[in-house]
Amino acid sequence: MAQNHIPTLDPSTLSLGWQTELIFARFDGLVQPRPDCLVIRTPGNPLFYWGNCLVLPRPPRDAELAHWLDRFEAEVGRHTRESGHVAIGFDATAPHEPLTAWQAAGFEIFGTAQLSLEAPAERPAPLPPGFRFAPLDLARPEQLEAAVAQQCASNDMGYEPAGYRRHRERQMQRYAAMQAAGLGHWFGIWSEAEGALVADCGLFRDGTTGLGRFQHVGTHPDWRRRGLCTALIDAVGRHGLQRLGLGTLVMCADPDDVAIGIYESLGYRRRGMHWGAQRRPARDQRA
Repeated sequence: MAQNHIPTLDPSTLSLGWQTELIFARFDGLVQPRPDCLVIRTPGNPLFYWGNCLVLPRPPRDAELAHWLDRFEAEVGRHTRESGHVAIGFDATAPHEPLTAWQAAGFEIFGTAQLSLEAPAERPAPLPPGFRFAPLDLARPEQLEAAVAQQCASNDMGYEPAGYRRHRERQMQRYAAMQAAGLGHWFGIWSEAEGALVADCGLFRDGTTGLGRFQHVGTHPDWRRRGLCTALIDAVGRHGLQRLGLGTLVMCADPDDVAIGIYESLGYRRRGMHWGAQRRPARDQRA
C-alpha cells in the first residue's frame, strides 16, 4: 500500500531574512525541512542561538508554547546542552497574536527589519581622516583575533563574556572558512594612529541567487558617532555589487536601533519583517 506523502516546508517560501540566513547554515551546518517548520543546526557552534533554531512559516499560537518547546527539544535542544537556549523564528504577513504565555515563560519576542539594496548611492560615503578601510585576511590569526576582540568590546546585549567570546571565535572561524571558499569577505576600518580595528562586518553570498547578506555590523563603543559605520557599510556594499557581482544586498537590523537610519541613508529599503522568540539561559540574562 502506498504511503501518504507529507510535504515538507519549502525554504524558498520564507522571507528574505530567513532565506539569507540559510547561506551560512548550508555552508557548514544542517538545514532540515519538516512539515511544520525548518530545523537549522550548527554543530560546530552550539552557542549560536540563531544557528540552532526552528523557523516557522507562520506565527505560533500563544497556546502552542508547550508544543513548540517539545519540538525544539526534540530537534535542537538535545544537541545544544552547552548553550541551553531556545530560539524559534517565524514569518508573519500581518499582526500576530500576542505571545503573552511565552513572555511569561521568559521569552523575548522581537521583530527584525529586512532591508535590501540593488545599486549604491551616486557618491561614496566619506571615510574620516586618520582611518583606512580594508578587507581582513582571516587566515592570519592576528587579524581574526582583532575582529573577535572588537566584537567582544561591542557586546551590547549583555551576554556572558566568556561564552560570548567562544561564540564569536567559532563564528569567525566559520567566516574564515567561507572566505577561503570564495563566498565573501570580512571587512574593517582601522585607526591609523593606534593600529586598532575599530569597526567591522562581513558580506557573504550563496553562489547561486545573486543575494549577499551582511553579518555582524559593529563599531567599538569608543569610536562611535564619527561616521565610521556609514563609511564601512557603503564601502562594503560597493565591493559586493561591483566586485563580487551580487545583484541584491540584504541587511537585517533592529527596527528601533539608530543604525537602521544609517542603512536607509545609503539607499537600503525595508522589505518587511521576520520575527524571533528567544529564551536565554540564565548566564546570558541581562542584569
